[in-house]
Amino acid sequence: MSSVAVFTTPPASTASTVAPATDEAPRYRVSVRALCEFTAKVGDLDLRFTPTPTAQEGIAGHAIVAARRGEHYQSEVALAAEHGSLHVRGRADGYDPQQQLLEEVKTYRGQLSSQPENHRQLHWAQLRVYGHLMCEKLDLPQIRLALVYFEIGSQQETRFEETRPRDELASLFASQCQRFADWAEQELAHRAARDTALQTLAFPHGEFRAGQRQLAEAVFRAHRSRRCLLAQAPTGIGKTLGTLFPALKAAPEQRLDKILFLAAKTPGRQLALDAATTLKNRDGQGLPLRVLELCARDKACQYPDRLCRGDSCPLAQGFYDRLPAARSACLEAALLDRQRLQEIALAHQVCPYYLGSEMTRWSDLIVGDYNYWFDGGAMLHAMAQAHEWRVSVLADEAHNLVARARSMYSAQLSRAGLRAARAVAPPAVARPLQQLARAWTTATKGADLPYQVLEAPPARLVDALSNCIATLNDYLAQVAVPLEPALRDFHFDAMAFVRLAESFGPHSLFDLTRHDQRDNLLCIRNVVPAPFLGPRFAFAQSTTLFSATLAPWHYFADLLGMPPSTAWIDVDSPFHASQLQVRVAREISTTWQRRAASIDPICALMAQQYRQQPGNYLAFFSSFDYLQQARDALNRQHPDIPTWQQSPRMAEAERDAFLARFTCGGQGIGFAVLGGSFGEGVDLPGERLIGAFVATLGLPQFNPVNEQLRERMQTLFGAGYDYTYLYPGLQKVVQAAGRVIRTETDQGTVWLIDQRFARPEVQALLPGWWQVEQG
Repeated sequence: MSSVAVFTTPPASTASTVAPATDEAPRYRVSVRALCEFTAKVGDLDLRFTPTPTAQEGIAGHAIVAARRGEHYQSEVALAAEHGSLHVRGRADGYDPQQQLLEEVKTYRGQLSSQPENHRQLHWAQLRVYGHLMCEKLDLPQIRLALVYFEIGSQQETRFEETRPRDELASLFASQCQRFADWAEQELAHRAARDTALQTLAFPHGEFRAGQRQLAEAVFRAHRSRRCLLAQAPTGIGKTLGTLFPALKAAPEQRLDKILFLAAKTPGRQLALDAATTLKNRDGQGLPLRVLELCARDKACQYPDRLCRGDSCPLAQGFYDRLPAARSACLEAALLDRQRLQEIALAHQVCPYYLGSEMTRWSDLIVGDYNYWFDGGAMLHAMAQAHEWRVSVLADEAHNLVARARSMYSAQLSRAGLRAARAVAPPAVARPLQQLARAWTTATKGADLPYQVLEAPPARLVDALSNCIATLNDYLAQVAVPLEPALRDFHFDAMAFVRLAESFGPHSLFDLTRHDQRDNLLCIRNVVPAPFLGPRFAFAQSTTLFSATLAPWHYFADLLGMPPSTAWIDVDSPFHASQLQVRVAREISTTWQRRAASIDPICALMAQQYRQQPGNYLAFFSSFDYLQQARDALNRQHPDIPTWQQSPRMAEAERDAFLARFTCGGQGIGFAVLGGSFGEGVDLPGERLIGAFVATLGLPQFNPVNEQLRERMQTLFGAGYDYTYLYPGLQKVVQAAGRVIRTETDQGTVWLIDQRFARPEVQALLPGWWQVEQG
């Protein structure tokens, strides 16, 4: 049976890139920051002045500066003006009416003397636009302007001042707007054409698949009521198109600027790109939809041994001078997938990764990994906030999001890594690293157990790490060569650790793992991502998390921090119990204590099933060691049965070769690890796969870390065992078994090998359309 929550409609929001339709011509809304970034950025791509302070540090820095001013000082002054089809708006950092002084405050770390000149030019351009807006608002003949740089570490201010007459600022503002006007007119025309086309867009395949319409309707209702949706939908109904199509249909009414399709793995991104291509090419009409694929920086980088600076990388040199031509070429592309984006970037000699970042501003559908929205430093989330985008988020295979989010908000430091960093550190950073080593020794003194949870990251250790980071940032600003790998990796790890130490709370553990007397590992280990992800769900107009395994819904809602108004739907399966024979091997125990004794019975069961119905099977085990033991035994006892196996860290070509063995008419058993790359996202319809053996419940390993997790889950949610072991394990089982039935004509068999599968509480977590038989 399907289950759908009741939807209600909250009040509408007014934030939008394109102003709502009125009797007057539509206006293009642009922030002061976006206007100046488009018109005033010139020269090299230069990241020597990064990493920038965290958002919390920036907010705190602005507050400190404002607190130092007089009682008449005004902070965050809203300003706006219109020029032709443009509506320009923004917030000036501070204004002193007694001095008629307008301030733009920029927080930073390191040496101000290392700031690239084009950064300073951009900041002045922004301040002068604010100066014009303030003159118009207050009818001032002239205004004093101050560019204030606030160093986070020392809390020192550096000021640059000038006085500009109103007429001169008005002229500068008009010049900026005129340079942006043609682009804005083009964007207005594109948005109007896009929304008109989406309003009349028909489903590309004429008829929905069974269950697909039910999913699409739930997604559309969630968008109309601006709510989050958890959608459990079986494999094979076309979830990608079933979520993307209704989101696009809702875009005009909800005035969505962007739809973000996020996937856990590369195959999920490709499915989204294929669905977008299908929609764009329907009936040859050419849907005016700009589609962009984002990929990781290390995969896009053409010069991984260079710094992102004009004096180091040729694709960074003159980046902003060549960007306009590359940007225009991108808009001519039918689809900006990774390959096409790289081709355009190299043709114009600009960095592919940062060209992709630029094109997020001008794309309608953005396809990428979870981290682009949910990570602490997520690019898309930061840009959506800065530009006030109205976004819809679609997250595919969302059962992965709990583990991925925990990883995003965890960080670790190893003593061995610190030693390696010190061994290659230049003299300029040697002393802070030495001080850190002493703080580390003090912090871990008396912690002699192999694993233990400590109260919180010690302040002295965090201060020492911050000092190391600041020193390394200063050093990087002055050199044109990358850090040695060991020092670079420690730098990144230290920054992540300090960021999470600032927000440490009950949602995380601070633990120490001791390898020996000399080596230990410090970890801030997130266990509940909810405090970090909750604001992401609140910001988006609608977020849909969908997967074949999202039960029980409260597990995901609790851990991910979804709003109380979140809707839940369990889409009817198009499959029938007669298609899949699900049997429980209740005489076999696969617990750790009985694992060795389980090998022979498992081999006998697999051989019996194979001889009854020869064909292609997958056999899933909880570890590579268990897998190897079972395969070796089967080869000895039944050498006539062909077998092949997954190996650790398989390359893409090896994974393809593994799957290529599953041919129509083929026979044999492929051995794989439960929860690995062949346990989900693998499509082997028809005779390519006729059965699966799943040995064990897939429960996470019993170890001190998971036991601490269980205790925290019990304290927070009263369901420690279920949230730590049972639910994650059964999700892997259902995903693995889901490889067998992919279409409405498939037939197959699944063996659940463990006596615990016979328990009612376990079977309650299996798909409702399964009819489980006792073996």
